[in-house]
Amino acid sequence: MFRFKQFTIQQDRTAMKVCTDSCLLGAYADVGVGGRLLDIGTGTGLLALMAAQRNPTARIDAVEVDKAAFEQATENAIASPFAERVEVVHTRIQLFSAEPYDRILSNPPFYTNYLRSPNSAVNRALHNDELPFDALITSVRRLLKPDGQFWVLLPPFEMERLVTLAQTAGLHPFRQLAIRHHDRKPVFRTITGFVLTGTPALQTEELSIFEPDGRTYTGSFRQLLQAFYLIF
Repeated sequence: MFRFKQFTIQQDRTAMKVCTDSCLLGAYADVGVGGRLLDIGTGTGLLALMAAQRNPTARIDAVEVDKAAFEQATENAIASPFAERVEVVHTRIQLFSAEPYDRILSNPPFYTNYLRSPNSAVNRALHNDELPFDALITSVRRLLKPDGQFWVLLPPFEMERLVTLAQTAGLHPFRQLAIRHHDRKPVFRTITGFVLTGTPALQTEELSIFEPDGRTYTGSFRQLLQAFYLIF
């Protein structure tokens, strides 16, 4: 169980637990004002609930293919203050149909041909067999409004691959956050925002989670997560 200031995430039946980088995506992505938002591969429902807290009038759909994760995300949404605005759907995003969204968020699986776990749920959460990047981009392109935004979290190498595919489909990166454990460590995750209109200049930023001692949270991290983490 992971308690936030306004909601709680139960995670005993999901393969992917709450992690710092997912929380950063939920806190950093532009979730707009009002409108409709989609979370692809919601897992515990974390991103959907963070978006609901930040955008108090948005209607949010959260799609999850794994049955146990879908059930737990549904329970987390129902137990939250945002139950009337968050709906969790059990399906593959390739089969999901809806009116276009103002914002789409995703923390997708990214391993390809990588050592596998004997746990099939872990494999679904980590490996992109069921949601390869080209299928993700096709789904986003189909479900995003012309003036909407798509936000995604990936390791740097996989993000480069995704950006190439996205640009081919007409999705252009406009903002990117490089995340380090601390400023002496390499970038280990990247958050990128994409739009369909024009070819905007890419705005880049960096964030270190910790000070060089590896224990003290940086001021930038504290500020970004202050609305969510109980320790801040």
